[in-house]
Amino acid sequence: MNKVATAVQLRFDITNSPSLASDVKGRLIRLSGSRVTADGVLIIEAKKYRTQEQNREDAIQRFYELVTKASERPKVRHKTKPTKASKEERLKEKKSRGTIKKIRRDKAYD
Repeated sequence: MNKVATAVQLRFDITNSPSLASDVKGRLIRLSGSRVTADGVLIIEAKKYRTQEQNREDAIQRFYELVTKASERPKVRHKTKPTKASKEERLKEKKSRGTIKKIRRDKAYD
């Protein structure tokens, strides 16, 4: 049993950080989820390894990855319209389904 306390807790105040842009702060809070307190402080706990130094490096690495992911701007979605060919294909399929149903309906009363 590991009797030595080697867990590490990394705390970072997102809301009062001057080094992050406001849009990055918002994305970081959203990505962090339940790891952020009501005051806007991010808490990362690391207790995977047996030594405190390894846990410290793990916490810093996880924080770095989180900030890197939050700093990427999401792609803007552009609306697209269906092509003329796809519209015609859809109408053709609807017509054929309707024809099949009509044939079945007529056979049911024979």
